[in-house]
Amino acid sequence: MKLDPFYLIVDSAAWIERLVPLGVGLVQLRIKNMDEGRLRAEIRKAKALCARHECQLIVNDHWRLAIEERCDFVHLGQEDLQAADLPAIRTAGIKLGLSTHDHAELQTAMAARPDYVALGPVYPTILKKMKWAPQGLERVRAWKGAVAPTPLVAIGGLNPGRLDGIFEAGADSAAVVTDITLNPDPEARTREWIEKTDPWR
Repeated sequence: MKLDPFYLIVDSAAWIERLVPLGVGLVQLRIKNMDEGRLRAEIRKAKALCARHECQLIVNDHWRLAIEERCDFVHLGQEDLQAADLPAIRTAGIKLGLSTHDHAELQTAMAARPDYVALGPVYPTILKKMKWAPQGLERVRAWKGAVAPTPLVAIGGLNPGRLDGIFEAGADSAAVVTDITLNPDPEARTREWIEKTDPWR
């Protein structure tokens, strides 16, 4: 399986409506702390928008709703993985991405036969407090050696200036949140990411 090298992560269908039409090919809908009715509506809207623009949608965490709404990709963190019904996810034909931060989590993730593995944070990140130090490019290289041919997603502190190093170290895709959503001009930054990742498509 090949992932788009530009992996956008946003917290609403409104962001998807705003940025995906610019040419985004891969986006994760990552919503925390929302009631199920509103969450289902967000997933439905995101799915319709992504279908219209030929963009791959990945639903974060909410695997039951992803099954019910016939989505085709979910991403789980390690805690969510422990509680998830992997056979039900597979039976529904849903692909699976998993987060990892250390070797123990990598072993757990690979045992679940994921469709991609994410490693982070590669660089310092402001998105959330992490108990893990920045991993660095050497860890990206090591992870790629351990997971290949499974695609590897790098996340954490990424910006366009760091992308060449990330891909040269072996990452297949670079995930981004705040470098775009907190940018004064998210549309222009999105276009910059698309242009910068184009050689890796």
